[in-house]
Amino acid sequence: MTAPAAEAHSVVAADGRASAGRSLVMFVFNDCRRDARVLREANSLAGAGWRVTIMARPSDLNATQTETERVGATTIVRVPVPGAWRSWWLAFRNPVRARGFLSTQVKAALTKGPSGWFRLVRVGLLGLVGLPFLALRLLISLPGRLRGQGPPPGGSLVDWLFRWRFSTLAWARAAGDVAPEALVYHGHDLTGLPAARRAWERHGGHLVYDSHEIFLSSGSNADRPRLVRWWFARLERRWAADAAALVTVNQSLAQVLGSALHAREVIVLHNTPSRWNPPVHPEDLLRAAAGLAPATPVALYHGSFTIHRGIEELAEALLQPGMAAVHAVLLGYGQLRPTLVALASEPRFGGRLHVLDAVSPDELPAWVATADVGVLPIRRSTQNHWLSTPNKLFEALAVGVPVVASDFPEMRRIVVDDPLGPLGVLCDPDDPASIARGILAIVEADPAARADLRSRCLRAAHERWNWETEVARLIDLYGRLASAPPPGPASGTTA
Repeated sequence: MTAPAAEAHSVVAADGRASAGRSLVMFVFNDCRRDARVLREANSLAGAGWRVTIMARPSDLNATQTETERVGATTIVRVPVPGAWRSWWLAFRNPVRARGFLSTQVKAALTKGPSGWFRLVRVGLLGLVGLPFLALRLLISLPGRLRGQGPPPGGSLVDWLFRWRFSTLAWARAAGDVAPEALVYHGHDLTGLPAARRAWERHGGHLVYDSHEIFLSSGSNADRPRLVRWWFARLERRWAADAAALVTVNQSLAQVLGSALHAREVIVLHNTPSRWNPPVHPEDLLRAAAGLAPATPVALYHGSFTIHRGIEELAEALLQPGMAAVHAVLLGYGQLRPTLVALASEPRFGGRLHVLDAVSPDELPAWVATADVGVLPIRRSTQNHWLSTPNKLFEALAVGVPVVASDFPEMRRIVVDDPLGPLGVLCDPDDPASIARGILAIVEADPAARADLRSRCLRAAHERWNWETEVARLIDLYGRLASAPPPGPASGTTA
């Protein structure tokens, strides 16, 4: 449904607590349908009396209509990503494949007479430059293709830069321009920050930067040339320069990002779920879905199927001595799913590696609770991974499931250093034997010790690692922003 942003701004909480002075707009460059952190923050702040609008984008990147949706007390406005550039860029990358589009452009230009000459020149130049560019790309990629390698994750550097300039930043301008006036503009990650800053430059108020990770050390971003990452780090500092506060996910990231961005104030908000109480008669969901007997030891990996998460190492751990009775269940989604399905079918695993489809966030706790141990052997491929606190860590503890986790600083702080710890076992994520030893230390413990460990995990989650405890810091920040005078003029502008 099409709706102007102003309509979203006019929504007031049903109990009347929100006022014109307590309104905020969040910006996130996804469709905000499954982003648990963003939705939890928004709903918690709405519950604290704030009028909340989330500016997101449609699921379909080719959509042209603005969508609006009401989720609880929050309004989500999905602003289309400007896409006029997309067809021309695809034609430049591969004029042969885009010959239908180019032919249409030529016909349209010819029907306009002299006024269409510029378009004809543009099509001609695109062909003259695009064909050699295509030949060069094929030549560069030939060695990799001969070795059976596909394109790099996230595409080539040129593709990545074009997406940033003409997709991410184009959406940031569009979303920032139609965002309603508010007291606080809250940008999620580096992709949402420029949109929040643009709206802040237009309307004033307060700017908040919510960095869920070290963005330039995450995923394919970490593989970009050092000069490119230096330039984007410079942009990040400029866009965040006037932020009243930096919000991030753990102490280590708070230190790294707070120092790099010269943050005025840093708020740590761990990605913890809400407190959860196990049902009296739980259903054995994982074993039923995998076709396993009730007493089968289950080691669970859940979440995104992507590289460097230690999923392959977990599979190899099944082949270690003493692991013959253990089954590993992979519950999730992502680009590696076909590879993992093929891996699970290999005879050497004897049918003990299972790949299951992801379940909804609301259903997830009941599924995770039926595992014997949660395994998160994330690898030290980037600084972001080294300092991470994966959501699956807190999701396991929340339902009383002990973990086998990488021996990294933040995970050690939670798994070993917690007052009720240890809440599991630390491992070397690059060593399947180390992962196997961690799993066996839990599944082979006597029943009383295992029950005590699960009880400690659930108690630690109820006392510390829960959303109700964490979000109090965010609500306190917003309470102070509500009574603080807005800052002076902007010290820089968005791209």
